[in-house]
Amino acid sequence: MPPFYLAEDAPHRRRAASGDDAAARPPPSAFAFPFQAHAGNPDPGMRIPGQPRRTSLESLAASYYERTDLDLPPPNAPFMGTAAAAPGSPATSSDSLPPSPSSTSLYKSSAGAAAALPRVSSTHSFRAPFLAPPSRPTSSLWSPPPPQAGATPGTPVGKAPHPSTRLTAPLTQSEKPWTAKRQPYTYRSYLLTLACIFLGAAGAAALCFFGYTSVPLLDESRLCSVLDESFSGGALDSNVWNTEIQLGGFGNGEFQITTDDPDNLFIANEQLYLHPSLTSDKVPNILDGNSYTVPRCTLAQTNKTACTATSNAQLGRVINPVMSARINTQGKKSIKYGKVSVRAKLPRGDWLWPAIWMLPEDTQKYGKWPMSGEIDILEARGNAPTYPRQGSNYVRSSLNYGPLPSLYRQLYGWQSQKRSSYDKGFHTYTLEWTERFIRMYVDKRITATLELDHLDTKGKNSKSGGFWSRGKFPKTAQNGSTEVVVENIWEKAGGGHNAPFDQPFYLIINLAAGGTSGWFPDDEGGKPWYDTSLTAMRDFTRDQDNWSKTWPESKDDRAFRIDSVKMWEVCR
Repeated sequence: MPPFYLAEDAPHRRRAASGDDAAARPPPSAFAFPFQAHAGNPDPGMRIPGQPRRTSLESLAASYYERTDLDLPPPNAPFMGTAAAAPGSPATSSDSLPPSPSSTSLYKSSAGAAAALPRVSSTHSFRAPFLAPPSRPTSSLWSPPPPQAGATPGTPVGKAPHPSTRLTAPLTQSEKPWTAKRQPYTYRSYLLTLACIFLGAAGAAALCFFGYTSVPLLDESRLCSVLDESFSGGALDSNVWNTEIQLGGFGNGEFQITTDDPDNLFIANEQLYLHPSLTSDKVPNILDGNSYTVPRCTLAQTNKTACTATSNAQLGRVINPVMSARINTQGKKSIKYGKVSVRAKLPRGDWLWPAIWMLPEDTQKYGKWPMSGEIDILEARGNAPTYPRQGSNYVRSSLNYGPLPSLYRQLYGWQSQKRSSYDKGFHTYTLEWTERFIRMYVDKRITATLELDHLDTKGKNSKSGGFWSRGKFPKTAQNGSTEVVVENIWEKAGGGHNAPFDQPFYLIINLAAGGTSGWFPDDEGGKPWYDTSLTAMRDFTRDQDNWSKTWPESKDDRAFRIDSVKMWEVCR
Protein backbone atom coordinates (compact mmCIF):
# COMPACT_ATOMS: atom_id res chain seq x y z
CA MET A 1 0.00 0.00 0.00
CA PRO A 2 1.28 3.58 -0.47
CA PRO A 3 2.88 4.98 2.63
CA PHE A 4 1.25 7.76 4.67
CA TYR A 5 2.73 9.88 7.39
CA LEU A 6 1.87 11.95 10.44
CA ALA A 7 1.85 15.71 10.24
CA GLU A 8 5.09 15.91 12.20
CA ASP A 9 6.90 13.89 9.43
CA ALA A 10 6.17 16.47 6.67
CA PRO A 11 9.84 17.19 5.77
CA HIS A 12 10.68 13.51 5.50
CA ARG A 13 7.49 12.91 3.52
CA ARG A 14 8.42 15.45 0.88
CA ARG A 15 11.66 13.63 0.34
CA ALA A 16 9.96 10.21 -0.04
CA ALA A 17 7.13 11.34 -2.32
CA SER A 18 7.83 11.29 -6.06
CA GLY A 19 6.18 10.75 -9.42
CA ASP A 20 2.42 10.59 -10.01
CA ASP A 21 1.62 9.22 -6.52
CA ALA A 22 2.92 12.36 -4.92
CA ALA A 23 0.95 14.55 -7.27
CA ALA A 24 -2.36 12.66 -6.79
CA ARG A 25 -2.23 12.41 -3.02
CA PRO A 26 -3.43 15.52 -1.08
CA PRO A 27 -1.22 16.84 1.64
CA PRO A 28 -1.87 15.21 5.05
CA SER A 29 -2.63 18.59 6.61
CA ALA A 30 -5.77 18.97 4.49
CA PHE A 31 -7.92 16.69 6.66
CA ALA A 32 -8.53 15.89 10.32
CA PHE A 33 -7.56 12.32 11.06
CA PRO A 34 -8.55 10.92 14.45
CA PHE A 35 -5.14 9.51 15.22
CA GLN A 36 -3.23 12.73 14.78
CA ALA A 37 -0.99 13.19 17.73
CA HIS A 38 -2.22 15.77 20.23
CA ALA A 39 -2.91 15.86 23.94
CA GLY A 40 -5.56 13.34 24.97
CA ASN A 41 -5.26 10.97 21.97
CA PRO A 42 -3.63 7.52 22.32
CA ASP A 43 0.01 7.32 21.51
CA PRO A 44 0.24 6.53 17.77
CA GLY A 45 3.54 4.86 18.41
CA MET A 46 2.08 2.50 20.99
CA ARG A 47 3.92 -0.77 21.38
CA ILE A 48 2.39 -3.95 19.94
CA PRO A 49 3.42 -7.14 21.68
CA GLY A 50 6.24 -8.85 19.78
CA GLN A 51 6.95 -5.76 17.68
CA PRO A 52 9.44 -2.92 18.03
CA ARG A 53 8.07 0.52 19.00
CA ARG A 54 6.67 2.37 15.97
CA THR A 55 7.45 5.93 15.29
CA SER A 56 4.75 6.58 12.73
CA LEU A 57 1.29 5.48 11.73
CA GLU A 58 2.76 4.25 8.43
CA SER A 59 4.80 1.53 10.14
CA LEU A 60 1.79 0.55 12.23
CA ALA A 61 -0.46 0.19 9.19
CA ALA A 62 2.18 -1.60 7.13
CA SER A 63 2.92 -4.10 9.86
CA TYR A 64 -0.74 -4.85 10.30
CA TYR A 65 -1.66 -5.43 6.64
CA GLU A 66 1.55 -7.13 5.51
CA ARG A 67 1.88 -9.64 8.32
CA THR A 68 -0.40 -12.62 8.45
CA ASP A 69 1.06 -14.38 11.46
CA LEU A 70 -0.66 -11.97 13.85
CA ASP A 71 -4.23 -12.74 14.83
CA LEU A 72 -5.11 -9.14 15.77
CA PRO A 73 -8.37 -7.35 15.06
CA PRO A 74 -8.29 -4.09 13.17
CA PRO A 75 -8.33 -0.84 15.15
CA ASN A 76 -11.82 -0.40 16.58
CA ALA A 77 -12.27 2.65 18.83
CA PRO A 78 -15.69 3.14 20.39
CA PHE A 79 -16.50 6.01 18.06
CA MET A 80 -15.65 3.98 14.89
CA GLY A 81 -18.84 1.94 14.94
CA THR A 82 -18.67 -1.43 13.15
CA ALA A 83 -15.25 -3.13 13.49
CA ALA A 84 -13.40 -4.41 10.45
CA ALA A 85 -13.02 -8.14 10.41
CA ALA A 86 -9.59 -9.60 10.52
CA PRO A 87 -8.41 -11.41 7.44
CA GLY A 88 -9.96 -14.78 7.24
CA SER A 89 -12.65 -14.08 9.91
CA PRO A 90 -16.28 -12.97 9.57
CA ALA A 91 -17.10 -9.34 10.08
CA THR A 92 -18.76 -8.28 13.31
CA SER A 93 -20.95 -5.31 14.02
CA SER A 94 -21.89 -3.25 17.03
CA ASP A 95 -24.13 -0.32 17.82
CA SER A 96 -22.93 2.87 16.23
CA LEU A 97 -23.56 6.55 16.81
CA PRO A 98 -26.06 8.41 14.64
CA PRO A 99 -24.79 9.07 11.11
CA SER A 100 -23.48 12.44 10.19
CA PRO A 101 -24.19 13.95 6.79
CA SER A 102 -20.57 15.06 6.51
CA SER A 103 -18.94 11.68 7.13
CA THR A 104 -18.67 10.67 3.46
CA SER A 105 -17.13 13.91 2.37
CA LEU A 106 -14.65 13.82 5.22
CA TYR A 107 -13.50 10.32 4.31
CA LYS A 108 -13.21 11.07 0.58
CA SER A 109 -10.87 13.93 1.30
CA SER A 110 -8.76 11.95 3.74
CA ALA A 111 -5.33 10.34 3.19
CA GLY A 112 -6.86 6.93 3.76
CA ALA A 113 -9.04 7.29 0.68
CA ALA A 114 -6.13 8.55 -1.37
CA ALA A 115 -3.95 5.62 -0.26
CA ALA A 116 -6.77 3.13 -1.06
CA LEU A 117 -6.71 1.62 2.42
CA PRO A 118 -9.15 -1.18 3.08
CA ARG A 119 -12.09 0.33 5.02
CA VAL A 120 -15.34 -1.08 6.34
CA SER A 121 -18.56 0.77 5.92
CA SER A 122 -18.99 3.50 8.54
CA THR A 123 -21.45 6.31 9.06
CA HIS A 124 -19.49 8.17 11.74
CA SER A 125 -18.14 11.65 11.46
CA PHE A 126 -14.61 12.25 12.60
CA ARG A 127 -14.35 14.24 15.83
CA ALA A 128 -12.04 14.61 18.76
CA PRO A 129 -13.60 12.25 21.30
CA PHE A 130 -10.81 12.28 23.84
CA LEU A 131 -10.52 16.01 24.35
CA ALA A 132 -11.41 17.40 27.76
CA PRO A 133 -14.81 19.18 27.77
CA PRO A 134 -13.40 22.72 27.96
CA SER A 135 -11.10 22.09 24.93
CA ARG A 136 -13.57 20.08 22.88
CA PRO A 137 -14.38 21.99 19.68
CA THR A 138 -17.87 23.36 19.27
CA SER A 139 -19.41 21.71 16.23
CA SER A 140 -22.84 20.77 14.98
CA LEU A 141 -21.40 17.52 13.61
CA TRP A 142 -21.84 15.79 16.96
CA SER A 143 -25.07 15.12 18.85
CA PRO A 144 -25.62 13.12 22.06
CA PRO A 145 -26.38 9.43 21.66
CA PRO A 146 -30.07 8.50 21.36
CA PRO A 147 -31.90 7.27 24.49
CA GLN A 148 -32.05 3.57 25.06
CA ALA A 149 -35.11 1.61 24.05
CA GLY A 150 -37.92 1.96 26.57
CA ALA A 151 -36.39 4.96 28.31
CA THR A 152 -38.66 7.77 29.49
CA PRO A 153 -38.14 11.07 27.59
CA GLY A 154 -36.05 13.42 29.66
CA THR A 155 -34.29 10.61 31.54
CA PRO A 156 -30.57 11.39 31.89
CA VAL A 157 -28.31 9.16 29.80
CA GLY A 158 -26.13 6.88 31.86
CA LYS A 159 -26.42 5.50 35.34
CA ALA A 160 -27.24 7.70 38.27
CA PRO A 161 -24.64 7.84 41.03
CA HIS A 162 -25.26 5.43 43.83
CA PRO A 163 -26.46 7.01 47.08
CA SER A 164 -23.84 7.29 49.72
CA THR A 165 -24.20 4.91 52.62
CA ARG A 166 -21.48 6.58 54.61
CA LEU A 167 -23.57 9.58 55.54
CA THR A 168 -26.26 7.56 57.28
CA ALA A 169 -23.93 5.12 58.96
CA PRO A 170 -23.58 5.64 62.73
CA LEU A 171 -20.33 7.11 63.92
CA THR A 172 -17.93 4.81 65.69
CA GLN A 173 -16.41 5.58 69.06
CA SER A 174 -13.12 6.50 67.42
CA GLU A 175 -14.97 9.12 65.39
CA LYS A 176 -16.50 10.63 68.55
CA PRO A 177 -13.53 11.62 70.67
CA TRP A 178 -15.61 13.97 72.79
CA THR A 179 -17.31 10.94 74.40
CA ALA A 180 -14.10 9.63 75.80
CA LYS A 181 -14.06 12.29 78.52
CA ARG A 182 -17.09 14.20 79.84
CA GLN A 183 -16.88 17.95 79.45
CA PRO A 184 -16.63 20.00 82.66
CA TYR A 185 -19.85 21.33 84.23
CA THR A 186 -21.97 18.93 82.17
CA TYR A 187 -24.07 17.84 85.14
CA ARG A 188 -24.44 21.43 86.35
CA SER A 189 -25.68 22.59 82.96
CA TYR A 190 -28.09 19.68 82.76
CA LEU A 191 -29.49 20.29 86.23
CA LEU A 192 -29.68 24.05 85.65
CA THR A 193 -31.68 23.50 82.47
CA LEU A 194 -34.11 21.20 84.26
CA ALA A 195 -34.45 23.70 87.09
CA CYS A 196 -35.27 26.53 84.69
CA ILE A 197 -37.91 24.41 82.95
CA PHE A 198 -39.47 23.47 86.27
CA LEU A 199 -39.48 27.04 87.58
CA GLY A 200 -41.00 28.31 84.31
CA ALA A 201 -43.79 25.73 84.44
CA ALA A 202 -44.41 26.44 88.12
CA GLY A 203 -44.52 30.19 87.51
CA ALA A 204 -46.96 29.81 84.62
CA ALA A 205 -49.19 27.55 86.71
CA ALA A 206 -49.12 30.01 89.61
CA LEU A 207 -49.92 32.91 87.29
CA CYS A 208 -52.91 31.06 85.84
CA PHE A 209 -54.13 29.95 89.28
CA PHE A 210 -53.94 33.33 90.99
CA GLY A 211 -55.28 35.07 87.90
CA TYR A 212 -58.29 32.76 87.86
CA THR A 213 -58.96 32.96 91.58
CA SER A 214 -58.56 36.74 91.65
CA VAL A 215 -61.45 37.27 89.21
CA PRO A 216 -64.49 38.25 91.27
CA LEU A 217 -67.46 35.99 90.64
CA LEU A 218 -71.06 36.20 91.63
CA ASP A 219 -71.95 33.46 94.09
CA GLU A 220 -74.85 31.68 92.40
CA SER A 221 -75.85 30.06 95.69
CA ARG A 222 -76.62 33.49 97.15
CA LEU A 223 -79.03 34.49 94.38
CA CYS A 224 -82.80 34.53 94.80
CA SER A 225 -85.04 34.46 91.72
CA VAL A 226 -87.05 37.62 91.08
CA LEU A 227 -88.32 37.03 87.53
CA ASP A 228 -88.34 34.07 85.15
CA GLU A 229 -90.27 35.06 82.02
CA SER A 230 -90.43 32.70 79.04
CA PHE A 231 -93.48 34.28 77.30
CA SER A 232 -95.32 30.99 77.17
CA GLY A 233 -98.71 32.72 77.57
CA GLY A 234 -100.65 34.54 74.89
CA ALA A 235 -100.20 37.99 76.43
CA LEU A 236 -97.89 39.94 78.69
CA ASP A 237 -98.29 39.36 82.40
CA SER A 238 -99.65 42.60 83.84
CA ASN A 239 -98.19 41.69 87.23
CA VAL A 240 -94.72 41.93 85.73
CA TRP A 241 -94.79 44.28 82.74
CA ASN A 242 -95.91 47.84 82.07
CA THR A 243 -96.51 49.04 78.51
CA GLU A 244 -95.44 52.61 77.77
CA ILE A 245 -97.65 54.33 75.18
CA GLN A 246 -96.62 57.82 74.01
CA LEU A 247 -94.75 59.83 71.35
CA GLY A 248 -92.72 62.20 73.52
CA GLY A 249 -89.27 60.98 72.45
CA PHE A 250 -88.19 59.69 75.92
CA GLY A 251 -85.54 62.36 76.38
CA ASN A 252 -83.59 61.25 73.30
CA GLY A 253 -85.70 62.96 70.62
CA GLU A 254 -86.70 59.54 69.25
CA PHE A 255 -88.91 59.40 66.15
CA GLN A 256 -91.27 56.53 67.05
CA ILE A 257 -94.66 56.21 68.68
CA THR A 258 -94.76 53.42 71.28
CA THR A 259 -98.05 51.52 71.27
CA ASP A 260 -99.72 48.38 72.57
CA ASP A 261 -101.11 47.65 69.11
CA PRO A 262 -100.92 43.93 68.13
CA ASP A 263 -98.90 44.94 65.07
CA ASN A 264 -96.17 46.39 67.29
CA LEU A 265 -96.25 44.30 70.48
CA PHE A 266 -97.27 40.64 70.45
CA ILE A 267 -96.23 37.14 71.49
CA ALA A 268 -95.64 34.42 68.89
CA ASN A 269 -93.73 31.14 69.04
CA GLU A 270 -93.28 31.76 72.80
CA GLN A 271 -91.30 34.90 72.05
CA LEU A 272 -92.07 38.55 72.61
CA TYR A 273 -92.00 40.66 69.42
CA LEU A 274 -91.31 44.41 69.45
CA HIS A 275 -92.11 45.05 65.80
CA PRO A 276 -91.61 48.45 64.06
CA SER A 277 -94.07 49.62 61.40
CA LEU A 278 -94.66 52.74 59.31
CA THR A 279 -97.15 55.22 60.73
CA SER A 280 -98.19 56.18 57.20
CA ASP A 281 -99.70 52.69 56.78
CA LYS A 282 -102.39 53.65 59.34
CA VAL A 283 -102.35 57.46 59.56
CA PRO A 284 -102.64 59.64 56.43
CA ASN A 285 -100.91 62.96 55.87
CA ILE A 286 -98.21 62.55 58.50
CA LEU A 287 -96.16 65.28 56.76
CA ASP A 288 -98.86 67.95 56.47
CA GLY A 289 -102.45 68.66 57.43
CA ASN A 290 -103.31 66.04 60.04
CA SER A 291 -103.40 65.52 63.80
CA TYR A 292 -103.01 62.25 65.66
CA THR A 293 -103.66 61.30 69.30
CA VAL A 294 -102.17 58.08 70.62
CA PRO A 295 -104.87 55.72 71.92
CA ARG A 296 -104.52 54.75 75.62
CA CYS A 297 -101.61 57.13 76.12
CA THR A 298 -99.99 56.41 79.49
CA LEU A 299 -99.01 60.08 79.98
CA ALA A 300 -102.46 61.52 79.35
CA GLN A 301 -102.72 62.75 82.96
CA THR A 302 -99.22 64.11 83.34
CA ASN A 303 -97.99 65.22 79.89
CA LYS A 304 -100.61 65.60 77.19
CA THR A 305 -98.02 66.92 74.70
CA ALA A 306 -96.54 63.41 74.65
CA CYS A 307 -99.89 61.99 73.46
CA THR A 308 -100.75 64.16 70.43
CA ALA A 309 -98.88 65.26 67.30
CA THR A 310 -99.89 67.58 64.46
CA SER A 311 -98.28 67.75 61.01
CA ASN A 312 -97.58 71.21 59.58
CA ALA A 313 -95.26 71.53 56.61
CA GLN A 314 -94.71 75.29 57.10
CA LEU A 315 -93.61 74.84 60.69
CA GLY A 316 -91.63 71.68 59.96
CA ARG A 317 -93.78 69.49 62.21
CA VAL A 318 -94.74 65.93 61.37
CA ILE A 319 -96.47 62.99 63.02
CA ASN A 320 -93.88 60.48 64.22
CA PRO A 321 -93.22 58.27 61.15
CA VAL A 322 -92.61 54.97 63.02
CA MET A 323 -94.68 52.88 65.43
CA SER A 324 -92.96 50.53 67.85
CA ALA A 325 -93.13 49.30 71.49
CA ARG A 326 -91.59 49.76 74.93
CA ILE A 327 -92.14 47.80 78.17
CA ASN A 328 -90.73 47.97 81.73
CA THR A 329 -90.99 46.38 85.19
CA GLN A 330 -91.13 49.62 87.19
CA GLY A 331 -92.84 49.21 90.54
CA LYS A 332 -93.21 45.43 90.01
CA LYS A 333 -89.80 43.78 89.58
CA SER A 334 -86.49 45.38 90.55
CA ILE A 335 -83.17 44.33 92.09
CA LYS A 336 -80.33 45.83 94.10
CA TYR A 337 -77.23 43.74 93.38
CA GLY A 338 -77.82 40.53 91.51
CA LYS A 339 -78.05 39.26 87.97
CA VAL A 340 -80.10 39.93 84.83
CA SER A 341 -80.09 37.64 81.80
CA VAL A 342 -82.01 38.31 78.57
CA ARG A 343 -81.91 36.05 75.53
CA ALA A 344 -82.78 38.06 72.43
CA LYS A 345 -82.38 38.50 68.68
CA LEU A 346 -81.71 42.00 67.38
CA PRO A 347 -83.76 43.64 64.59
CA ARG A 348 -82.48 44.54 61.14
CA GLY A 349 -83.09 47.87 59.43
CA ASP A 350 -81.51 51.32 59.12
CA TRP A 351 -81.84 53.67 62.12
CA LEU A 352 -83.47 51.08 64.41
CA TRP A 353 -82.23 51.28 68.00
CA PRO A 354 -82.92 48.24 70.26
CA ALA A 355 -82.05 48.48 73.96
CA ILE A 356 -82.18 46.50 77.22
CA TRP A 357 -81.45 48.78 80.17
CA MET A 358 -82.24 49.72 83.77
CA LEU A 359 -83.25 52.85 85.70
CA PRO A 360 -83.55 53.45 89.46
CA GLU A 361 -86.93 52.97 91.11
CA ASP A 362 -86.52 56.04 93.31
CA THR A 363 -85.01 59.30 92.08
CA GLN A 364 -85.64 61.22 95.29
CA LYS A 365 -82.42 60.20 97.01
CA TYR A 366 -79.89 61.43 94.43
CA GLY A 367 -82.08 63.24 91.91
CA LYS A 368 -83.30 62.78 88.36
CA TRP A 369 -81.23 61.54 85.45
CA PRO A 370 -78.25 61.36 85.37
CA MET A 371 -77.72 61.86 89.08
CA SER A 372 -79.38 58.54 89.99
CA GLY A 373 -77.54 56.64 87.29
CA GLU A 374 -78.43 54.40 84.32
CA ILE A 375 -77.33 50.83 83.48
CA ASP A 376 -77.38 49.90 79.77
CA ILE A 377 -77.06 46.13 79.43
CA LEU A 378 -77.47 46.24 75.64
CA GLU A 379 -77.63 48.91 72.98
CA ALA A 380 -77.23 48.34 69.26
CA ARG A 381 -78.01 49.68 65.81
CA GLY A 382 -80.05 47.96 63.12
CA ASN A 383 -77.87 49.34 60.33
CA ALA A 384 -75.89 46.81 58.31
CA PRO A 385 -72.30 45.90 59.32
CA THR A 386 -71.07 48.30 56.62
CA TYR A 387 -72.33 51.21 58.72
CA PRO A 388 -69.15 53.11 59.69
CA ARG A 389 -70.13 53.72 63.34
CA GLN A 390 -70.75 50.16 64.59
CA GLY A 391 -73.65 48.48 62.82
CA SER A 392 -75.52 45.28 63.67
CA ASN A 393 -72.28 43.36 64.19
CA TYR A 394 -71.61 45.38 67.38
CA VAL A 395 -73.35 45.42 70.77
CA ARG A 396 -72.58 47.92 73.48
CA SER A 397 -72.97 48.28 77.27
CA SER A 398 -72.52 51.36 79.44
CA LEU A 399 -73.00 53.09 82.79
CA ASN A 400 -74.22 56.72 82.83
CA TYR A 401 -74.12 59.00 85.85
CA GLY A 402 -73.23 62.58 86.83
CA PRO A 403 -73.76 65.32 89.42
CA LEU A 404 -75.58 67.64 86.98
CA PRO A 405 -77.87 67.16 83.97
CA SER A 406 -75.27 68.99 81.87
CA LEU A 407 -72.31 67.12 83.36
CA TYR A 408 -72.25 63.35 83.29
CA ARG A 409 -69.86 60.52 82.52
CA GLN A 410 -70.33 57.36 80.47
CA LEU A 411 -68.31 54.21 81.07
CA TYR A 412 -68.82 51.83 78.16
CA GLY A 413 -67.51 48.85 76.25
CA TRP A 414 -68.58 46.67 73.35
CA GLN A 415 -68.25 43.33 71.61
CA SER A 416 -68.28 42.61 67.87
CA GLN A 417 -68.43 39.79 65.36
CA LYS A 418 -66.23 39.72 62.27
CA ARG A 419 -68.08 37.16 60.16
CA SER A 420 -71.66 37.60 61.34
CA SER A 421 -73.97 40.05 63.12
CA TYR A 422 -76.23 39.94 66.14
CA ASP A 423 -79.40 40.08 64.06
CA LYS A 424 -78.61 36.61 62.64
CA GLY A 425 -79.54 34.67 65.78
CA PHE A 426 -80.28 34.70 69.50
CA HIS A 427 -77.67 35.72 72.08
CA THR A 428 -77.76 36.02 75.85
CA TYR A 429 -77.03 39.46 77.30
CA THR A 430 -76.13 39.39 80.99
CA LEU A 431 -75.51 41.80 83.87
CA GLU A 432 -73.72 40.75 87.06
CA TRP A 433 -73.84 43.43 89.73
CA THR A 434 -72.42 43.39 93.25
CA GLU A 435 -70.94 45.84 95.76
CA ARG A 436 -67.50 44.95 94.48
CA PHE A 437 -67.94 44.88 90.69
CA ILE A 438 -70.26 45.42 87.70
CA ARG A 439 -69.86 43.11 84.73
CA MET A 440 -71.83 42.92 81.46
CA TYR A 441 -71.18 40.31 78.80
CA VAL A 442 -72.56 38.41 75.81
CA ASP A 443 -73.14 34.64 76.06
CA LYS A 444 -70.03 33.99 78.24
CA ARG A 445 -68.01 35.90 80.80
CA ILE A 446 -64.94 35.89 78.53
CA THR A 447 -66.83 38.10 76.04
CA ALA A 448 -67.38 40.93 78.51
CA THR A 449 -68.62 44.19 77.06
CA LEU A 450 -67.95 46.14 80.26
CA GLU A 451 -66.26 45.14 83.52
CA LEU A 452 -65.58 47.40 86.51
CA ASP A 453 -63.71 45.75 89.37
CA HIS A 454 -62.05 46.73 92.65
CA LEU A 455 -64.30 49.63 93.51
CA ASP A 456 -63.21 51.54 96.56
CA THR A 457 -64.61 49.70 99.59
CA LYS A 458 -62.91 51.85 102.23
CA GLY A 459 -65.84 53.69 103.68
CA LYS A 460 -68.02 56.14 101.79
CA ASN A 461 -67.80 57.40 98.23
CA SER A 462 -65.08 59.99 98.66
CA LYS A 463 -62.60 61.72 96.42
CA SER A 464 -60.20 58.85 97.04
CA GLY A 465 -62.30 56.28 95.21
CA GLY A 466 -65.69 55.14 93.90
CA PHE A 467 -67.58 56.47 90.92
CA TRP A 468 -66.91 60.03 91.96
CA SER A 469 -63.20 59.43 91.55
CA ARG A 470 -63.73 57.58 88.28
CA GLY A 471 -65.71 60.50 86.87
CA LYS A 472 -62.88 63.03 87.37
CA PHE A 473 -65.41 65.84 87.49
CA PRO A 474 -64.23 69.47 87.40
CA LYS A 475 -64.60 71.81 90.32
CA THR A 476 -67.05 74.04 88.44
CA ALA A 477 -69.36 73.54 85.48
CA GLN A 478 -71.90 75.44 83.41
CA ASN A 479 -75.46 74.55 84.42
CA GLY A 480 -77.77 76.31 82.03
CA SER A 481 -76.87 79.99 82.04
CA THR A 482 -74.96 79.94 85.32
CA GLU A 483 -71.67 78.47 86.50
CA VAL A 484 -71.98 76.32 89.59
CA VAL A 485 -69.68 74.45 91.93
CA VAL A 486 -69.63 70.71 91.29
CA GLU A 487 -70.33 68.83 94.50
CA ASN A 488 -70.18 65.16 95.35
CA ILE A 489 -73.94 64.77 95.63
CA TRP A 490 -73.68 61.05 96.42
CA GLU A 491 -71.47 61.57 99.45
CA LYS A 492 -73.72 64.43 100.57
CA ALA A 493 -76.78 62.15 100.32
CA GLY A 494 -75.08 59.43 102.37
CA GLY A 495 -74.38 57.11 99.47
CA GLY A 496 -71.88 54.27 99.61
CA HIS A 497 -68.64 53.77 97.75
CA ASN A 498 -70.50 52.61 94.61
CA ALA A 499 -73.28 55.23 94.57
CA PRO A 500 -75.39 55.93 92.58
CA PHE A 501 -75.40 52.20 91.71
CA ASP A 502 -76.30 51.16 95.22
CA GLN A 503 -80.10 51.20 94.97
CA PRO A 504 -82.88 49.13 93.33
CA PHE A 505 -83.13 49.34 89.51
CA TYR A 506 -85.97 48.12 87.25
CA LEU A 507 -85.72 46.69 83.71
CA ILE A 508 -86.68 48.35 80.38
CA ILE A 509 -86.89 46.75 76.92
CA ASN A 510 -87.64 48.95 73.93
CA LEU A 511 -87.14 49.43 70.19
CA ALA A 512 -86.59 53.04 69.09
CA ALA A 513 -86.12 54.65 65.66
CA GLY A 514 -83.72 57.52 65.06
CA GLY A 515 -83.24 60.25 67.64
CA THR A 516 -81.28 63.42 68.31
CA SER A 517 -79.16 62.30 71.28
CA GLY A 518 -76.06 61.49 69.20
CA TRP A 519 -76.50 57.71 69.13
CA PHE A 520 -76.46 58.05 65.32
CA PRO A 521 -73.62 60.54 64.59
CA ASP A 522 -74.19 63.26 62.02
CA ASP A 523 -72.87 62.83 58.48
CA GLU A 524 -72.26 59.10 58.94
CA GLY A 525 -73.78 56.29 56.88
CA GLY A 526 -76.06 58.56 54.86
CA LYS A 527 -77.88 59.93 57.92
CA PRO A 528 -80.72 62.12 56.51
CA TRP A 529 -81.06 64.51 59.50
CA TYR A 530 -78.98 66.59 61.91
CA ASP A 531 -79.41 66.29 65.65
CA THR A 532 -79.38 70.05 66.21
CA SER A 533 -81.93 70.76 63.49
CA LEU A 534 -85.42 71.89 64.50
CA THR A 535 -86.79 69.86 61.59
CA ALA A 536 -84.86 66.64 62.29
CA MET A 537 -87.95 64.39 62.43
CA ARG A 538 -89.36 65.95 59.26
CA ASP A 539 -86.08 65.35 57.40
CA PHE A 540 -86.08 61.76 58.62
CA THR A 541 -89.69 61.31 57.42
CA ARG A 542 -88.97 62.70 53.97
CA ASP A 543 -86.26 60.06 53.53
CA GLN A 544 -88.70 57.26 54.39
CA ASP A 545 -88.61 55.71 50.90
CA ASN A 546 -84.87 55.03 51.34
CA TRP A 547 -84.54 53.72 54.91
CA SER A 548 -87.77 51.73 54.82
CA LYS A 549 -86.33 49.63 51.98
CA THR A 550 -83.72 48.27 54.38
CA TRP A 551 -86.42 46.93 56.73
CA PRO A 552 -87.15 43.26 55.96
CA GLU A 553 -90.66 42.18 55.07
CA SER A 554 -90.40 39.24 57.47
CA LYS A 555 -91.46 40.10 61.02
CA ASP A 556 -88.96 37.57 62.34
CA ASP A 557 -86.10 39.62 60.88
CA ARG A 558 -87.48 43.12 61.40
CA ALA A 559 -88.66 42.69 65.01
CA PHE A 560 -86.71 42.85 68.27
CA ARG A 561 -87.43 39.32 69.55
CA ILE A 562 -87.14 38.41 73.24
CA ASP A 563 -86.97 34.70 74.06
CA SER A 564 -86.59 34.89 77.86
CA VAL A 565 -85.98 37.34 80.70
CA LYS A 566 -84.50 36.28 84.06
CA MET A 567 -83.68 38.38 87.12
CA TRP A 568 -82.02 37.38 90.40
CA GLU A 569 -81.21 39.42 93.47
CA VAL A 570 -78.58 38.76 96.11
CA CYS A 571 -80.52 37.18 98.97
CA ARG A 572 -80.80 39.39 102.03
